[in-house]
Amino acid sequence: MESNIIPDSIRPQRLQPGIGFGSGPTGTLRSSSLRPGVTVPVAPLLPSPASLSASSGPPPPPPPLQLHSLYGGVAAGLGPGAGGHCNPGNPAVLKEAVEAVVRSFAKHTQGYGRVNVVEALQEFWQMKLTRGADLRNGALVVYEMVPSNSPPYVCYVSLPGGSCFGSFQFCPTKAEARRSAAKIALMNSVFNEHPSRRITDDFIEKSVNEALASFNGNREEADNPNTGIGAFRFMLESNKGKSMLEFQELMTVFQLLHWNGSLKAMRERQCSRQEVLAHYSHRALDDDMRTQMAADWVNREQSVAGTIAQELASTERELEDARLAGRELRFYKEKKDILMLAVGQLSAANAATLPSH
Repeated sequence: MESNIIPDSIRPQRLQPGIGFGSGPTGTLRSSSLRPGVTVPVAPLLPSPASLSASSGPPPPPPPLQLHSLYGGVAAGLGPGAGGHCNPGNPAVLKEAVEAVVRSFAKHTQGYGRVNVVEALQEFWQMKLTRGADLRNGALVVYEMVPSNSPPYVCYVSLPGGSCFGSFQFCPTKAEARRSAAKIALMNSVFNEHPSRRITDDFIEKSVNEALASFNGNREEADNPNTGIGAFRFMLESNKGKSMLEFQELMTVFQLLHWNGSLKAMRERQCSRQEVLAHYSHRALDDDMRTQMAADWVNREQSVAGTIAQELASTERELEDARLAGRELRFYKEKKDILMLAVGQLSAANAATLPSH
């Protein structure tokens, strides 16, 4: 049974963002426009079903990849994202699923015996790079330990494309936390190569139909790029052939723009949805975007004291729950990093206003 887990394709053969106002009613995309920075109140995390059609951005993306779901969905042949709506499973089941994939990967790449998952994860991505994968920043896998002087230790691992995973077990040592993060990242990496994890015409049709059913939409909406569901279809079709992880990495940018209130602000600047989608579909999340979003939270904190602390506490709970459930974490991790950056900006601003002695 395990021998079928590894797809043949990966078995070794042994807008400075911002919209300016143009002459047209929807504005014209300019190099000085489409900025993620806003000064309006923060929007909810994701649009409600009732506001989908009128939303300033695309509808909610497919649920983040969940390891407990992937194991049942892909292995059982239930199709892409089959378990995406499930609640977190039993931690013991998740651990068993991860171990099964690691053993299977080890058998096909290094023979039987104990596998060093940290090395295996790096070798996996190095193998993808040598086989022509489009990895803009190379194949380096990056680990980040959460500072702590006592267990449990927590470690995050970022994959070359930007996806992030974390240790999902109680880890008594830093080394064990690193191995735990590597295991779950390796499992996601392996399953991501499965043909059922690719965006195909069939997947797009099923996803759009599910969106229509969920939000009581009609077929005309799906064919109109100015509606929420139409924009969702546009995003999927623009990423045809990509994997679920690659699509999730792209959608993280739009999730953050929505969370930060940027999509709403762009709409108020008379940006069309198509302009926003076209611009950010090719824009990687970078330090400039994070800095601008952090500045927005500084403005909110200066208007209502305690705003950042409240949002940070909520984000940390989300991150912890997602990590223990074995989910992809970049959205939650980026939110926390942006908020911590805002704390730093606020401290620097306060220090600059203190009288010198």
